[in-house]
Amino acid sequence: MTQTTSPQQLIELTSLDDPRVAVFSSLTEAQLRHRLNPTQSLFIAESPKVIRVALDAGYQPVSMLCEERHITGDAADIVQRIAPCPVYYGSRSLLTALTGYTLTRGVLCAMRRPTLPSVEEVCADASRIVVIQGVVDSTNIGAIFRSAAALGIDGVLLTPNSCDPLNRRAVRVSMGSVFLLPWTWLTAPLSSLHQWHFKTAAMALTHRSLPLHHPRLKAQPRLALVMGTEGDGLPQDTISEADYVVRIPMYHGVDSLNVAAASAVAFWELRANAPADDAPQSIITE
Repeated sequence: MTQTTSPQQLIELTSLDDPRVAVFSSLTEAQLRHRLNPTQSLFIAESPKVIRVALDAGYQPVSMLCEERHITGDAADIVQRIAPCPVYYGSRSLLTALTGYTLTRGVLCAMRRPTLPSVEEVCADASRIVVIQGVVDSTNIGAIFRSAAALGIDGVLLTPNSCDPLNRRAVRVSMGSVFLLPWTWLTAPLSSLHQWHFKTAAMALTHRSLPLHHPRLKAQPRLALVMGTEGDGLPQDTISEADYVVRIPMYHGVDSLNVAAASAVAFWELRANAPADDAPQSIITE
């Protein structure tokens, strides 16, 4: 035990009914969000790598749950960083029974939800943003955020009928990329982005769709890419409202990609500023 870890911080779990860890075991995603009292809203970050990204980005921890072996192992530095927040620990089998699933890398951290920026703040200094409309799958949301952070997107807007980016699985799939980009909810019409001089480009197959590599798209100083679910795609009113409709040219008669895969292709092709070949790169793998 290091000098920055107090015995009072480490709490061994012996019961599945301990109310102190209800945030990890019995609260639903909706209950964690605590809409009636936003100051009490929480989310769960899973795995040491993801938790470190959140801490580096300034997110505030509340408590941690981990396998006992990680206190002096993979999560030793996190235990020190979040002091004096309580760290609850137990055996792998106990924690699996408590949470209902096997913990990825054996560590969960409850953190406070931040105050989200306004749409104006997300758009203010951006040249490329993505608008996510009606994507409800948490895995797709996490993958879109990871691609967006890696491939030059400056901010993310989501319609209220999309999955919460701070959903536990979305956070984990994103490998913490949800903490790296400004994002917020878009409740106004798509055309409202014109006030920040954005042209909107809906990804959809129509008779007027431009190919993704069209020079007119790349020439736009400010471009908002609009992505919908791969099942139903974007609604017709969104497509009609967009300045451009865009398709990814494909082979062998394939007409569409999973929305996460399509977003990565679009982000790369329409990025505003490509990184220098010798720019330092970091790779986060799970």
